[in-house]
Amino acid sequence: MSSPRPRRRSALAAGLLALATAGATLALTPTAAEAVVLPNNFKSVGYMPSWTGNVNTVQYNKLTHINYAFVLPNSNGTLRAVENPSKLSSLVSQGHANNVKVSIAIGGWNNGDDSAFEALAANAGSRTTFVNSVVSFVNQYGLDGVDMDWEYPDPGTSANNYSALMQQLSNALRPQGKLLTAAVVSEGYYLQGVPPAVFGYVDWLNIMAYDGGTPHANYDWSIASVNGWKARGLPASKAVLGVPFYSRPGYQTYAQLVARDPANANRDCTTINGVQECYNGIPTVKRKTQWALANAGGMMNWELTQDTTGSTSLVTAIYDTVMGGTTPPPTGRTGPITGIGGKCVDVAAASSANGTAVQLYTCNGTNAQNWTVASDGSLRALGKCADVTSAGTANGTKIQLWDCNGSGAQVWQAQSNGTLRNPASNKCLDATGNSSADGTRLQIWDCFGGANQVWRLPA
Repeated sequence: MSSPRPRRRSALAAGLLALATAGATLALTPTAAEAVVLPNNFKSVGYMPSWTGNVNTVQYNKLTHINYAFVLPNSNGTLRAVENPSKLSSLVSQGHANNVKVSIAIGGWNNGDDSAFEALAANAGSRTTFVNSVVSFVNQYGLDGVDMDWEYPDPGTSANNYSALMQQLSNALRPQGKLLTAAVVSEGYYLQGVPPAVFGYVDWLNIMAYDGGTPHANYDWSIASVNGWKARGLPASKAVLGVPFYSRPGYQTYAQLVARDPANANRDCTTINGVQECYNGIPTVKRKTQWALANAGGMMNWELTQDTTGSTSLVTAIYDTVMGGTTPPPTGRTGPITGIGGKCVDVAAASSANGTAVQLYTCNGTNAQNWTVASDGSLRALGKCADVTSAGTANGTKIQLWDCNGSGAQVWQAQSNGTLRNPASNKCLDATGNSSADGTRLQIWDCFGGANQVWRLPA
């Protein structure tokens, strides 16, 4: 693109430049006012450009983090004026109203000019000026953090300066509860521009696994990109897999592609004016998300304004995959819930006291075994909810009866294989020890679909 706007650098272009310079993761979709509950702290990160798009159309209820792109640095460490500051303020306001964290992305492709970063990072004084400027900016706009997007520090001196800068930023931001993340190249020469020491300074890295691969950003190439970072020592929980919401080579947005032909939503390539445009359709985005749930810390997209907002939305595809991708059972049904050995889910001694054990017991038709599948995803008996003790996420955490409070510890999501998944822990309702004996405690455990994890809800 010839736009003067700061943008992501093409990894392909970066590779060519490098050659030349090197010597040639039963919950209903939440309403706008509810927090997104994703299992195991899985992240769904979207970028919102300063120069395009409307913050009122963002699907806040399916995202965990939004990065406003971009603000640019000066070589002396100060920051240039942010573009559309009222838009940023509105994004922060609406994000926070929907329990979404908002960070400022600093840098971007900027037509390949990273000279300001090189200059400010090379000098202790200007590094300090930069850190102070960033902290002031974060406080001014009530932001939750910073996404550093220097594209790209070179291996060697530049990489060392980058590491020093990131360490100083981390020391200033993270003790205050602010996030520090970074957008990084997918592969190649510039991988070494981010020393492994940086992994300890950040909350996670947004890996720009696009603008490379044949076809563009294909599954195998993208997964290999993340694995390349993990092989350098990046913890899986800090590896966030980026996906493009646009095609190459013509930079058609996903929304434009779907508008041309709705069938494009389920493809990865389509021909436009004799040119094959390749991107990521719904099946590939879902497949990447499934991989990330098991092997990474989240998904990132560039960028939100290029998505659709209906049933073909890629943000929705990510969210639905993380949340199980199943349709919840009809709500409001009341009756017994049966499990292994035909035994019923039972409240011990029919007590409604907080902390009462939830267990298996011979079905007897009492109120202690009369459960309602509620519209908020909870399972209710005796006026209270089936609850993961202390909102635990570890295998073996017991299930108890507790006052209904709408927390993630009380949400149960029916899966197609009969399991009930708690999305806050990404674990399933489980009869301890694979037992059907009366009094067997219910707990959460890694989902595997065994007989002690299969439940039959009220008819």
